[in-house]
Amino acid sequence: MRLSALDLACHRGGRDVFVGLSFAVASGEAMAITGRNGAGKSSLLRTIVGLVRVTHGQLALEGGDPELTIAEQAHYLGHQDALKPSLSVAENLRFWVGFLGARAVAIQPSLDAVGLDELADLPAAYLSAGQRRRLSIARLLAVKRPIWLLDEPTSTLDASAQQRLAGFMRTHLAEGGLILAASHGSIGLDGAQELRLGQAASPLAASVPSPLVGEGLGGGSGGGAPASTPARRLTTPTPNPSPTSLHSGARKRDPGGGGEE
Repeated sequence: MRLSALDLACHRGGRDVFVGLSFAVASGEAMAITGRNGAGKSSLLRTIVGLVRVTHGQLALEGGDPELTIAEQAHYLGHQDALKPSLSVAENLRFWVGFLGARAVAIQPSLDAVGLDELADLPAAYLSAGQRRRLSIARLLAVKRPIWLLDEPTSTLDASAQQRLAGFMRTHLAEGGLILAASHGSIGLDGAQELRLGQAASPLAASVPSPLVGEGLGGGSGGGAPASTPARRLTTPTPNPSPTSLHSGARKRDPGGGGEE
């Protein structure tokens, strides 16, 4: 399996978030998406999963199921943990297992893996931020999908949970999966590629609050911790602010069943 982008562009909120972006990630490989706030890390993941329209360029998946969209073969872990507070831990996970189309999946092993087995009957409203994130990670384990798109996956996790997540990611790669993770720091995987967005901030991007949902001043989220040095680094040029969108090659994409956030 190989997920690739060619000359990809994203236009949101009256500006070019990124342009001319090309990359490829194959089975067994991980890519860390890094860059300053507002560089387009979250927008790139949302574009791949179909929640943001492709403005220009192409996304392609080779070796996947030709009957399914990219989104239907991906797990998307966004900034917000999609949980119903009134449902218990176990009920929330059962909902996602059913929503994602799995049949007769036992959820207990996934709850055990993320350390929430003893809280299975507790309403999600009483979970801490870290526990909520672990419950969201549990659905990646309960329902097998080859592509993991992770947006700041460690942001609320303690050191122990971060190590546990790194183990889940290594297992996923060893089983032939692929991972793209947006992060301001190390994702805990040796040899991961790095795609660094927005090498140089433009004066406008630095001074104007970002219009992107879920992103802070200038966009993005999280702190400014430096990323670890990967085995391979790709870069994309910083786009100039533009009042108009790029229309060449634009196409609509079906968000499919994997665009949950």
